[in-house]
Amino acid sequence: MKYILSFLLLVVGCRQTVIDESKVIDLTYTFDEHTVYWPTAKKFELKKVAFGSNESGEWYASNDFCASEHGGTHLDAPIHFAKDRRTTAEIPLGQLIGPARVVDIRDQCAQDRDYLLSAADLLADEERYGKIAAASVVLVQTGYSRFYGEPKRYLGSDRRGVLEDLHFPGIGGDAAQLLVDRRIDLVGIDTASVDHGPSRHFEAHRILCQANIPALENVAQMERLPPRGALVIALPMKIADGTGAPCRVIAVLP
Repeated sequence: MKYILSFLLLVVGCRQTVIDESKVIDLTYTFDEHTVYWPTAKKFELKKVAFGSNESGEWYASNDFCASEHGGTHLDAPIHFAKDRRTTAEIPLGQLIGPARVVDIRDQCAQDRDYLLSAADLLADEERYGKIAAASVVLVQTGYSRFYGEPKRYLGSDRRGVLEDLHFPGIGGDAAQLLVDRRIDLVGIDTASVDHGPSRHFEAHRILCQANIPALENVAQMERLPPRGALVIALPMKIADGTGAPCRVIAVLP
């Protein structure tokens, strides 16, 4: 937390009142009718309750919205795949703010839609950029964000309710365990799930959630981040008993 506060002071400046927006990257997709959801999940719906002048001639606008917790840029709470682990509202704020480590596996994923990040990939990244520090936010960059908004290319299938045709990269069990061993605070990926499309047992989810490590899915614009040095801030909707939540995720560049 001391690191985080020091970083924010450097960005904002002791006498500045405005953050340098050129250093702030929005890693969040907009929620609308095009938002990507798991094929069996309820999609985002927005209903206009009021939008215009009221009886007094004054402007008033209000909407209702409804959706699954798990869709678009969102957080998976540990309780999602591990009994008695933290719900969305129970995750400490300090675990949602931390130094980013971007692990780039775009080349591997370009060759194999079902590629799984391996422990060997993480060790190779550490060989190049140094050991992944405890309390890091590890972001796995597969390159699939370029397909977001095109379900057939992003998920491998655009058929609602059908899971058999899903094909996209994810995190392997050995890599998930290594991240647990490194004692990271948070993991994220630019696909619809930390487990790859063909998964049926969701091993990465189970390993990470058992260790009370939340996951960010459908993270945008990772390509704008350096391999290390940025600060990630992920703020999910604080849902009591939530298994996840829509999340506004930003990164502050060094």
